[in-house]
Amino acid sequence: MKKTIITVVLAFSLLTSISIATIPKNFSQKKLDEFTQKYGKEASKRLLLWDDLIEAAKNKKILYKLKMVNDFFNQIRYERDITHWGKVDYWASPFEFLGTGAGDCEDYAIAKYFTLRQLGIEDKKLRIVYVKLLNRNSKYEQAHMVLTYYHKPNATPIVLDNVNKKLKLATKRPDLKPIYSFNAGGLWRAKNKGSQRVGENNLKSWKDLMTRI
Repeated sequence: MKKTIITVVLAFSLLTSISIATIPKNFSQKKLDEFTQKYGKEASKRLLLWDDLIEAAKNKKILYKLKMVNDFFNQIRYERDITHWGKVDYWASPFEFLGTGAGDCEDYAIAKYFTLRQLGIEDKKLRIVYVKLLNRNSKYEQAHMVLTYYHKPNATPIVLDNVNKKLKLATKRPDLKPIYSFNAGGLWRAKNKGSQRVGENNLKSWKDLMTRI
């Protein structure tokens, strides 16, 4: 299995030189055909590598799943929404993210979230978090999104990020200032210690995303 994981990682960066399985296991052939028609053959290789990643990670322990998913999506090129989509803010589905081969912070977090859900991790253990990212070289705070994993309620979460690409506990990320967080089940407002549930997830961008998924 270790060899399989290495192959998946290498294949992502060497798309043109490595043979990839052409029969998907986690979505239909029809979906693959429609995806290929819309985004092209090179994009379909990324989709199949995603499928391979899911297969390779299914029986792994939680930390391995987190690392494999985090590392996989962090290889995709970063590009701002205004440049990539012609919109100030656009939340891409994992298929759109892989299809276009680029995206910004929320696209990484969303793709990781849905992949880990596919791998059997409960929704209540995952939250996408809107944060202010503190730039160490200035006092400027940048809007940013990350994914967090909670081993149990009120535990210190593990952060999956596309800026600092290593898995770290939230207490080891003083550069992140949480504002609010959400998953499919709800919305939370950050407090000085922990967070407070404020209700259902009624974010318009999330609703738009779910209609496309």
